[in-house]
Amino acid sequence: MIGVFDSGFGGLVVLREFLQALPQYDYLYLGDNARIPYGTRSDKVVVRFTAQAVDFLFRQGCNLIILACHTASAKALRTIQQVYLPVHYPERRVLGVVIPTVEEALARSRGKRIGIIATEGTVTSLSFDLELKKLDPEVEVVQQACPLLVPIIESGEQEWEGTGMILKRYLAPLKAAQVDTLILGCTHYSILKEKIRALMEDNLELICSGQVTAAKLVDYLHRHPEMETRLSRGGSRRYLTTDLTPRFQQLASLFMGQSLTPEVVEL
Repeated sequence: MIGVFDSGFGGLVVLREFLQALPQYDYLYLGDNARIPYGTRSDKVVVRFTAQAVDFLFRQGCNLIILACHTASAKALRTIQQVYLPVHYPERRVLGVVIPTVEEALARSRGKRIGIIATEGTVTSLSFDLELKKLDPEVEVVQQACPLLVPIIESGEQEWEGTGMILKRYLAPLKAAQVDTLILGCTHYSILKEKIRALMEDNLELICSGQVTAAKLVDYLHRHPEMETRLSRGGSRRYLTTDLTPRFQQLASLFMGQSLTPEVVEL
């Protein structure tokens, strides 16, 4: 079984891409909605919360987990992989969304001018900047924190006229820097991708982590048959949340494109 973890709803966008690319596997989604947002929390807290979620998913039978949360990928993945897994689950794997997204951005950038919009936590972690420059030291990176976008999307106000004004303000430094590639560094932002595209240059390369990570997961399973053969193939889907609010179905439908039947769990 493949586990998909996010701090809230945004990871459903990533899961939706997985289901299109690899529908044969069993999937277990976990959203830590009781403790959202992760983006404003310290590294230590994000690592602790993420480790709790990973442990829970492994105990449910997952052999492979994808951290669909950019903040968890940025702040916790390295610790999970290098410290937690070797001690507790040496035969299982946890992957993230940052590195696949970075690799795709570099492959598609024409002028090595890459912009990133993300939560404050992801921006201050410098994870995208560090990974990009690790692969190509000559790349120019322009980051922009967008703290208002997640609340706007989760309030269902993406069509509000003020959303366009806020986006225009956030994107202005990226336009001024003439970035040729823009990474949407938060899964929520894919909901606004057409509005973002309309405000940027026509030839901009827009990188959405869900599509990229799904393609990279296909490749990963081809390269790692020892993991692929351990994944169950019943086509089942379960959706878990640490808090079920009245808005859950509305937001789940927005991100997933269909209504869901969630189960409430405690980590």
